[in-house]
Amino acid sequence: MKTRPLAGSVALAAAVALTATACGGSGDPKASGGPEKVTVWIMKDSVTDAFLDRFRTGFEAEHEDIDLDIQIQEWDGIGEKVTAALASKDAPDVIEVGNTQIAQYAASGGVLDLSDRTAELNGADWLPGLAEPGKVDGKQYGIPWYAANRVVIYHKDLFARAGVTTPPKTQAEWLAVTAKLNRGRTQGIYLPGQNWYTLSGFIWEEGGDLAVKDGSAWKGALDTSQARAGMDFYRQLQALGKGPKDSDEAKPPQAEVFAKGEVAQIIAVPGGAKIVEEINPALKGKLGFFPIPGKTAGKPGAVFTGGSDLIVPEASTHPDAAYEVVKALAGEKWQTDMARTMSYVPNRTSLARVIQDDAGTAAMAAGAAQGRATPNSPQWAAVEATNPIKQYMTAVLTGTDPAQAAATASQSITKTLGS
Repeated sequence: MKTRPLAGSVALAAAVALTATACGGSGDPKASGGPEKVTVWIMKDSVTDAFLDRFRTGFEAEHEDIDLDIQIQEWDGIGEKVTAALASKDAPDVIEVGNTQIAQYAASGGVLDLSDRTAELNGADWLPGLAEPGKVDGKQYGIPWYAANRVVIYHKDLFARAGVTTPPKTQAEWLAVTAKLNRGRTQGIYLPGQNWYTLSGFIWEEGGDLAVKDGSAWKGALDTSQARAGMDFYRQLQALGKGPKDSDEAKPPQAEVFAKGEVAQIIAVPGGAKIVEEINPALKGKLGFFPIPGKTAGKPGAVFTGGSDLIVPEASTHPDAAYEVVKALAGEKWQTDMARTMSYVPNRTSLARVIQDDAGTAAMAAGAAQGRATPNSPQWAAVEATNPIKQYMTAVLTGTDPAQAAATASQSITKTLGS
């Protein structure tokens, strides 16, 4: 898969100016008496040009009354651009948005409620990490499109040398296996101290959360016993490697560390293996994948789900035609094509079968069934901007009292979400 940032993790400004400028929308419906021109915004590198060409040709062949105008958008500045489009009278008809951005867009107004369409779109089968953030205050604004999440990428030779024949299936086994791998010059795992998306999964696995809604207000929840248990597991796992305690997976790039051949495991999206192989071709064919383990062997652990949903602006001049585009992109035919083309996880749990022949994507799909997204607050982007979670993690890993560090971080989150 392309290794752009997961769509759901794109950081947005805490406040976005609303403008009523024209945004490249559809124009006067059927002004010439011909087919309806439906404008679709797709984010750069989400899918290949070849996929979009196949979709356009196939869709227009089945909908002779609709012409598609697919426009590629840059991620940089997209928050402001989408918000302006939603406030305009000339909005596009369909917009791809990051799954964790929907609450912010819904709060700004101008997004069509598609709740009455969920049954027709097989909503009961949607991945929770895409469906839940698409639903705000009981209304389904975002229709799941595709997902991606982290897995464990491991060095098969280092596992074999340590006598580990099968990947671990529980957190307890994972700690034991990692300790066994951690010998000599080999690091059992390279886990930076501020990989907060991975921590989120551990917290959810314990039944905790980063923040919770209390009435109409949101408050930080890192100081709950469940969240602290998730952080304690992270601390134990991180200690079995030599990852820095005060930086994330980008500093230094963990693919470069893994490519040296002395690390047994990293946590990343499967596409990260391609980067490792490009850096060190000698590792080609030596990397494997398994889902992040959970507390029990019966199912993988909870993970952060990144990806995209599709929304229809209220200002769309062709809402019915726009829905037909959404229905097609979210349907089995094009979900299967896209998953196989891009190595993404399809939007439905039942479609995981279509990518079972790809080890990395299959591991990702297994984890996606337990996927979650960040708290569904329109102010969450402001939390990520300062990210007290990273500071909290470093504090705990460097010896600060865990309870005090959690309380401080939770207070910071509460203040930001209430601003």
